[in-house]
Amino acid sequence: MNDKDKVFRLVMKAGEILLHNGAEIFRVQDTITIIAKAYDVTELDVFIVSNGIFITMQMDGNSFSTQIKYIPIAQIHLGRVEAVNNLSRDIVAGKYSIEDAISELDKVAAIPYSPNNMRVVFAGIGSACFCYILGGSFYDSVVALVTGFLLYIFVIYAEKTKIPKVLKIVFGSAGVTLISLVLFTMGLGNSLDHIIIGSIISMVPGVALTTSVRDFFNADYLSGTIHLVDAILVATSIAVGVGVVLKAWEILF
Repeated sequence: MNDKDKVFRLVMKAGEILLHNGAEIFRVQDTITIIAKAYDVTELDVFIVSNGIFITMQMDGNSFSTQIKYIPIAQIHLGRVEAVNNLSRDIVAGKYSIEDAISELDKVAAIPYSPNNMRVVFAGIGSACFCYILGGSFYDSVVALVTGFLLYIFVIYAEKTKIPKVLKIVFGSAGVTLISLVLFTMGLGNSLDHIIIGSIISMVPGVALTTSVRDFFNADYLSGTIHLVDAILVATSIAVGVGVVLKAWEILF
């Protein structure tokens, strides 16, 4: 593999890691451009959407390389985004050869997600805290802590069994609403509304919505629309799961 091919592989890999792990469109474009210029690329055309990268690169004035790569929308990992950003700064500073930069990117791509037990613990703590911040009592927060734990255990199970995203959210929100209703009926907690709101907060698409707004502000309307649709789909799925269980409970009991 010659230097031209290595540089092309490097910039494509960097863009893939960023986009796959939740980076904004402008960040992906800027990082690819910065890395390419650091290795004397004379001409570069980059087009990024939320689930795809299109790159054409000219190295020596005669040869071109072009690649289109599909990047599925996946779980966000901001640690990898930060690591690629730091690596791009070091590349500009001349600290890495092409081979070393590719090797470092491979290490970045292998950074693991947080352990499942830690995800469950912090999902429960987050549910309890948001329940309290949004007006729930201490007892509501304790119930939200338990339901937040149980919800994220289901989320992890759904990820392992490859349950479709929409079904995962609908079933998860429905299940946690049912558990909240049962516990509230047993006399635990003071406000059912605050318990349910705190319980489902870990599924609320805050990052997707924020990314959508930033893409719109940077005139990346297509990518902003894709992220917005994803956020609306998640929010609708949560509403369906919660609403169906509440209505069924009202009818039955």
